[in-house]
Amino acid sequence: MTTLFAFLFVLGVLVFVHELGHFLVARAYGVRVLTFSLGFGPKLLKYQAAGSQTVYCVSAVPLGGYVKLAGETVEDERSGASDEFLSKSKWIRFQVYLAGPTMNLILAWALLTMVLSRGAEVPLYETSAPVVGSVASASPAQAGGLEVGDRIVRIAGRSVDTWNDLDEAVSPRANQDLTIDVVRAGQPVTLHVTPRGVTKFEVGDLGIGPVLRPQIDQVTPGGAAEKGGLRAGDVVLAVDGERGLDYEAVTKRIRAGANRAVAFTVERAGEPVNLTVVPEKRGGVGIIGVSIKALEVRRIAPGWRHAAVLSVKENWDRAAMIGRTLKGLVTAETPVKQLMGPVAIAQLSGEAAAIGWLSLFDFMAMISLNLGLLNLMPVPVMDGGQIAILALEGVSRREMSGRVKERILLGGAAFVVLLMATVIYNDVMRLVK
Repeated sequence: MTTLFAFLFVLGVLVFVHELGHFLVARAYGVRVLTFSLGFGPKLLKYQAAGSQTVYCVSAVPLGGYVKLAGETVEDERSGASDEFLSKSKWIRFQVYLAGPTMNLILAWALLTMVLSRGAEVPLYETSAPVVGSVASASPAQAGGLEVGDRIVRIAGRSVDTWNDLDEAVSPRANQDLTIDVVRAGQPVTLHVTPRGVTKFEVGDLGIGPVLRPQIDQVTPGGAAEKGGLRAGDVVLAVDGERGLDYEAVTKRIRAGANRAVAFTVERAGEPVNLTVVPEKRGGVGIIGVSIKALEVRRIAPGWRHAAVLSVKENWDRAAMIGRTLKGLVTAETPVKQLMGPVAIAQLSGEAAAIGWLSLFDFMAMISLNLGLLNLMPVPVMDGGQIAILALEGVSRREMSGRVKERILLGGAAFVVLLMATVIYNDVMRLVK
């Protein structure tokens, strides 16, 4: 039930905000609104205020919504009244079409601003140079010759400066041969690796990981760690002179070091610090009174103003990623299998809701951004398609005939139906796997 409620909440809010944009701008310019509907098909709930010409309703198929304007198309019965949509100027009609996607973009910004303002711990490696810290056994990376210590500089000709860049370059290219340029011991090396598809979404994966250094998270007052000088935020570089230890190895050495001096080398404020800690023996093992994270993190805790700026940047980065994905679909670099439909969105909504409200709002921001940008595409029956038709009419300085518009809209409708069939097929295939 959590998945269902989360999905209806996410979709309901996004559709309401989108249609509200069309509604408000239309009413602001005096366009008569006949229907404001959440969902399509038979109307389940209806409301019309006394003296109002607008019917507000909830319809049976909750996969979208619409605002029906008086005299909206050439097929509608029109009287030529000033409150009919086609009686308005192209500039006004352009604004009405643009308002829906714009509201989704604003919602994406507002939701992400709220999420970021609450603060978060971000893994440090995500924005660090992609230096290979581990290579999984029997992985594509091992088969392709990637080694620990390799600095990946380009994938398929695209420069990668961070692990985030690497993920964006690899994720959409499952089962495709990739040319990977690395620097190994100061020398350039070119390799060919074919990422495997992982998870039900066929996400490309090389089987490599970053260099992960354990970090002290909390120090118990009066414990052995505090007495030895360890502080929250210290990054463990070495224990008893051995470097490159992961979380499991560090904790193993602490547990084995009861009642004896254990040498720690930590990084603090960018500088190495040598300390000696004597673990206390409890239950037959050594403890020092700390909690340790498996990887370094940085705490982001911006105020509302800074969060709003960060939200603009993050949404811009996400929009660029969406653009690369769409380009990849056209060039066949991105598998069509990765497209998600309503079932997948419902599943992800439920998973996000299970984590918490902030996770759900972050997911909503991403979907709202997708909805806004996709509606701006110049595909007939979408807002962007209607805007494109207005632009063509403006440039040619003449109206398209009703027959031409009808054919264009039918082509757009066929494209949308094909797209929906594809994503629903993908959803069904994920369910049966």
